Amino acid sequence: SYCFFFFNDTATTEIYTEQIVGSVRCVQETVSTQSTWGLNLETMGKFLKPGRIVVVLNGRFAGRKGIIVRNYDEGTKERKFGHCLVVGINRYPRKVTKRMNQKKIDKRTRVKPFIRYINYNHLMPTRYQVTGDLDFKNIVPEDKLGKPEERQELRKKLSNYLKDRYRNLPAAKGPNDKSTHTRFFFKKLRF
Repeated sequence: SYCFFFFNDTATTEIYTEQIVGSVRCVQETVSTQSTWGLNLETMGKFLKPGRIVVVLNGRFAGRKGIIVRNYDEGTKERKFGHCLVVGINRYPRKVTKRMNQKKIDKRTRVKPFIRYINYNHLMPTRYQVTGDLDFKNIVPEDKLGKPEERQELRKKLSNYLKDRYRNLPAAKGPNDKSTHTRFFFKKLRF
């Protein structure tokens, strides 16, 4: 007797057993949503929400930080898996000192952003979350992501927005201050 497992979605798992006795028979059972570790998969909390700072694990932007703008837990017609729209920093701003002139400061505080749909499997969430500081929902409309020319224009707009936000960062008041979350986003990940 052979046993095959087919995973339709996270809530139900179908088990097919096949017995070869003259002819082939398939018996179908549906396992409940209660997993073997005692976790109820239907009521588990979702932590990949808009505003969460994540680290990209795979692809061209691996090791880069990003912020979730929109998430699609069930997937879409084009992408049939859980994914989200991430805006992140490809080239981080560099260190600035008092001795530098304004031209040098402008050059060193430039930010090169990226906009990408990324599978949940290729993201690592962090404990940091920006709520009101960086709001990309108005800047990144869904329809502008299709054409390369519009995408390039959107990246320039994002670059200016991120540059302004980085230059106007408030001083951290303490370890529990929310501005430290924004500071974490603008700092390059050292690994």
